[in-house]
Amino acid sequence: MTPPSLGQTLRPLVAILLTALVLWRADPPAVLAAGARADLTWIAAAVLLVVVDRTLMAYRWIVLLCPIDRASRPPVTALLRIFFVSTFIGTFLPASVGGDIVRAYGLSRLQVARGAAVASVLLDRLLGVVSIVLVGGAAVALVRTEDVASSASLVLWLSITAVICVAALAVVFSAPAAEFAQRMAARLPVARVRSLAGELPQATRAYARHHVALTTVLAGSIAVQVLRIIQAYCLGRAIGMSAPLSTYFAFIPLILLIMLLPISINGIGTSQAAFVWFFSRAGTPAPEAFALSVMFVALGVVGNLPGGLLYAITPAERSARL
Repeated sequence: MTPPSLGQTLRPLVAILLTALVLWRADPPAVLAAGARADLTWIAAAVLLVVVDRTLMAYRWIVLLCPIDRASRPPVTALLRIFFVSTFIGTFLPASVGGDIVRAYGLSRLQVARGAAVASVLLDRLLGVVSIVLVGGAAVALVRTEDVASSASLVLWLSITAVICVAALAVVFSAPAAEFAQRMAARLPVARVRSLAGELPQATRAYARHHVALTTVLAGSIAVQVLRIIQAYCLGRAIGMSAPLSTYFAFIPLILLIMLLPISINGIGTSQAAFVWFFSRAGTPAPEAFALSVMFVALGVVGNLPGGLLYAITPAERSARL
């Protein structure tokens, strides 16, 4: 039996300790009071929007399988099962990285080349991050809320992420960049990692001729980010927060980027700290911001539950594929 790694041990501790610290500073009784007065109508609206965004997320990943020959592409039902089960399993893993690994592994088990399987998941994640940067950048440029649009920290964080995204996209659209990435992969110390990393530049380069598919996925990703912002707004309205929708457009993209950091489980702890820190700058009391953060994470878990149901009802011989 393999002992847990240091990361596996620390991430739950980070989630617990960071959540406890932010909760203590936010005043637990006040947080409970904010949650207790939640309006179920607004919560129901947020849940309906989660159904829409999960459908869009599944669709955009299936579109990203365009480089795979149609004759050898797995059936849509199998792909949907992989997607939803991986999102459920990812609930218990670091940020979204764990779910991505499960998805790539499940796809490779359906006779899809390993490099192509991983590339589809990486492009899905990359375009998702690009969409967050685009939506967040547009909000910072257009929103004129006091201490929101002018915040240097927002601009800096978005700019750093944008530079990383451009560098990653260069591997797709630039042959020299792909060759450089392949040379770097050849220097990795672990043989299995080196082998997989060596396949990725070529697999990602296959997307360079699929402009329509990439544009479709990017548009779908932007729609998903807008839906998530509106979900947060609905949850905020449910507990009586007075912040305007423009504030959510300014802050939620940055919070989503922080939640992607693989330093805790499912963004627990990091999301609480980010919600309280950002929304306090717009005058939202810490108890309300903390309650909103918990509801936002819980909403994501609700959106992942269909995958748990699929995993539970799938016969053992088929579940062995994932």
